Amino acid sequence: MRVLIPAYEPAEHLPALVAALRAADPELSVLIVDDGSGTEYGQIFERAASAGAEVLRHGRNRGKGAALRTGLAHAQKAHPGEGVVAADADGQHTVADILAVVARTRALGESTGGTMVLGCRAFEGSVPRRSRLGNAVARRLFRIAAGWSLSDTQTGLRGIPAAMIPWLVAMPGDRFEYEQRVLLGLRSAGYAAEEMPIETVYLAGNASSHFRPVADSVRVMLPALVFTASSLIGFLIDAVVLFAMVAWTGSLVPSIVTARIVSASANFVVNRRVVFLHRGRAGLLRQAGRYVLLAAVLLASNIAWMAALTGVGTPVWAAKSATEIMLFILSYRTQRNGVFATPSGTGLGAEEYHERSTSPTAPADTSTRIAATHAES
Repeated sequence: MRVLIPAYEPAEHLPALVAALRAADPELSVLIVDDGSGTEYGQIFERAASAGAEVLRHGRNRGKGAALRTGLAHAQKAHPGEGVVAADADGQHTVADILAVVARTRALGESTGGTMVLGCRAFEGSVPRRSRLGNAVARRLFRIAAGWSLSDTQTGLRGIPAAMIPWLVAMPGDRFEYEQRVLLGLRSAGYAAEEMPIETVYLAGNASSHFRPVADSVRVMLPALVFTASSLIGFLIDAVVLFAMVAWTGSLVPSIVTARIVSASANFVVNRRVVFLHRGRAGLLRQAGRYVLLAAVLLASNIAWMAALTGVGTPVWAAKSATEIMLFILSYRTQRNGVFATPSGTGLGAEEYHERSTSPTAPADTSTRIAATHAES
């Protein structure tokens, strides 16, 4: 088992954390990814290496997501079959909590397990206002977007079985949004999540955290925002075609059918490639078939609601708006959990994983190894 710590401009406590982990469990390895911190932080990483960590370096700052993928790709290649526990470098995770997540990950199956162990804070006591407020908002947005509840959507303490690593390596996103994409896609990829309570720790008001409340909150919410934008574009296409067809033919049902075929085709392409990140050909026919079935169900529902509402005197524009709002959440959850869900337990098909992992944006392990003084285990 390896503890993976992505670090950007870390504080002085990092070497002590490495030493404490190694002392508590000599079989535990520590892998640190220096995400372009610069030469002024070189001594901290050198001391961490002397304490028993293996250190990889990015030549420039690429973001937490990129650092995690570099570490995971290295672990997958150099130590296949070993699980990984990701922990933050800002002092928020105690040695006891990290070891507890390590133990639980091992118990669930370090090599072949399908459950990610999440160390979740209670956000009680002396917690910085931005962290308390940010987590409260994030929890509600996450439940809407993912369809399941998580008490700490921003936790960086995660136990990862080896079987899950290829999926994580292929997941796009370079900064804080990467961790959110992982959580949003976890269940649709056939995996499970288990929460473990951990201590809520903030050092000096969380001053060492590099999370930017505005910019990174936008990145964290990006998947849900993109789906909303995609649905809005589909709605606009559907509405324009519908109104044009009604004006041209004077017939409601054929106009609804034509509008839905045009908008659904555009929506499928955008959702597949941009929202749910399926950019290869793997699974295309299966997804298209599922999408057609979903579109047929939504179309029948659309016709039924539109006919009912306009039948009682509701204007077409009002009936259209009300119908689309009612079907929005159903459509998103069905697409996430059914249409674009990947095979259970695999995360990605072999062809799609190969295409993503060899693409120009893939997280190839191009980091420089600067030190490895501990015994491999």
